[in-house]
Amino acid sequence: MRIVALEEHFNVPSLVRRIDPDAIARYGFPPGFGGPLADKLSDLGALRLAEMDEAGVTVHVLSASGPGAYLLDGADGVAFARDINDVLAKAVSAHPDRFAGFAHLPMQSPQAAADELDRAVRELGFCGALINGLTEGRFLDDPRFAPILARAEALDVPIYLHPGLPPRSVYEAYYDGLPGATGFRLSTAAWGWHSETAIHILRLVLSGTLDRYPKLKLIIGHMGEGLAAMMVRSDKILNPEAPHLKRSVKDTILDHVSVTTSGMFTQPPLEALLAVFGADRVMFSIDYPYSSNRLGRDFIDSLKLPPAELEKFAHGNADRLLKLTSGQTKK
Repeated sequence: MRIVALEEHFNVPSLVRRIDPDAIARYGFPPGFGGPLADKLSDLGALRLAEMDEAGVTVHVLSASGPGAYLLDGADGVAFARDINDVLAKAVSAHPDRFAGFAHLPMQSPQAAADELDRAVRELGFCGALINGLTEGRFLDDPRFAPILARAEALDVPIYLHPGLPPRSVYEAYYDGLPGATGFRLSTAAWGWHSETAIHILRLVLSGTLDRYPKLKLIIGHMGEGLAAMMVRSDKILNPEAPHLKRSVKDTILDHVSVTTSGMFTQPPLEALLAVFGADRVMFSIDYPYSSNRLGRDFIDSLKLPPAELEKFAHGNADRLLKLTSGQTKK
């Protein structure tokens, strides 16, 4: 079976070393973050392909893991994003049947980020962009990011909204003072990342941003970041307070957002996801190397979906949304 996974990460250590370690620490990355996975994160060839082959995963759609250009301003951020996208483009060119790419953007310079997205799609053949959380404490509904959203809509490519570390004030209010590393873990993969990304989507709805960009395509991971469970309640509570919107909260989300399973491999949330978002908007992902290809493949093999739905889940929806050919690169 063809399997496309689209939240799969890499980084380039030589580029990360350009970022001031103090800036990395201020952002919230703990010392040694990602260290145990360094070899897998930095590999865009034999090691990654061997693990994909062992698990029968056909395509990784690759995106840069943090720390990244969003920690750099001005020309430094633009150069970092351009350089990491060029590294990714070389990997995709070397293995066009196995890799595709999401652009990394210099988010502190929105006009330059829009231009880099344009270059990455038109010249490098990328499938869209992945954005990590907030930029300088601001969500994408902030007017400063309008050039990025407008360009993604014009290019007809999705933006993958990935979690980022919470602002320091949020961390101190919600997650500080807990034993050992539990506060950091609660602020990230255990809970905080997912609630933040759900809030990101809801802000884009409630601000009217998605009404201004009616053809903008968004992707979120981790079984929908809790939105499936909260969709009806959020819709019921928020619609009476939002007469400025052209569509209901639920309809707006379902018009714009597709979801992946990245890093989560149990059936109950997938069942909720399919029931709420529908079989045409749910896609498989692994979250490599933070999760393993084998774990993801075992999850697919455990599913009892109708064959047509399984095909959509494993690759069909991703092929359509990202404009991938059957087993090859972007059209």
